[in-house]
Amino acid sequence: MIKHIVMWQLKDSAEGADKSVNVAKMKALLDDCANLVPGMLKFEVATAQSGLECTYDILLYSEFESTVALNAYQNHPKHVALKPFVAAVRQARQCMDYEVH
Repeated sequence: MIKHIVMWQLKDSAEGADKSVNVAKMKALLDDCANLVPGMLKFEVATAQSGLECTYDILLYSEFESTVALNAYQNHPKHVALKPFVAAVRQARQCMDYEVH
């Protein structure tokens, strides 16, 4: 199994909107990518919550049965289509993929 974890810190404003609007839009776009491909086992999108410690604005936690399934997700047209928006609104991104036996 492959775990794919990504965190984004968004700009204060971008694409004509403030951070809170862009966080909501990005979460909706990511949520729409759940169950895109066979072999996607888990797909969870979370946003920073007031009162809880966080250094990033949005987190994606996902699990795939194989690297083939992860690659299918990465190259799916719906996932590829959200990349320009994400690139325009993000300030920083961290990602880690790792295999669990």
